[in-house]
Amino acid sequence: MRYFEDIKVSERRELGSHTFNAGEIIAFARKFDPQPFHIDEAAAARSHFGKLCASGWHTSALCMRHIVDANQREDEARRARGEPVANSGPSPGVRDVQWIKPVYVGDTISFASEIVEVRASSRAGLGLVVTRSTGTNQHGELVYSVQGAVFVERRPGGDRP
Repeated sequence: MRYFEDIKVSERRELGSHTFNAGEIIAFARKFDPQPFHIDEAAAARSHFGKLCASGWHTSALCMRHIVDANQREDEARRARGEPVANSGPSPGVRDVQWIKPVYVGDTISFASEIVEVRASSRAGLGLVVTRSTGTNQHGELVYSVQGAVFVERRPGGDRP
């Protein structure tokens, strides 16, 4: 992670993509969200979705996985260049979780994140970074959106408000 002082509003990064298959949709839903349209193709066909679709929580979990993986890749690259890596976390939470369109079997969702706010924190040595993370399907349609926040270490001696 970069230091708080180095993070700017409107910075965007592509996080990666994932193609959903029936087996994983059903397995995730059986364990975490066992609604008929997530676990049974015949029931899904009779639902308002018209066919099997992923749980929104499945989409959310995969977005989080891509965020963590991207952060780890970026930190490894910084270390390899001999640059310092700031600590981040914990997150004080998320809000405005939106599952805008269903994610169906075969859909490829591309995840991205954009910085929407940076502000000082009452926690010593930390700033707060707010992001909007999104998922877009292979047709360019927004299917998922969430706003999240994370505490990020300030540069030693940093004085950015």
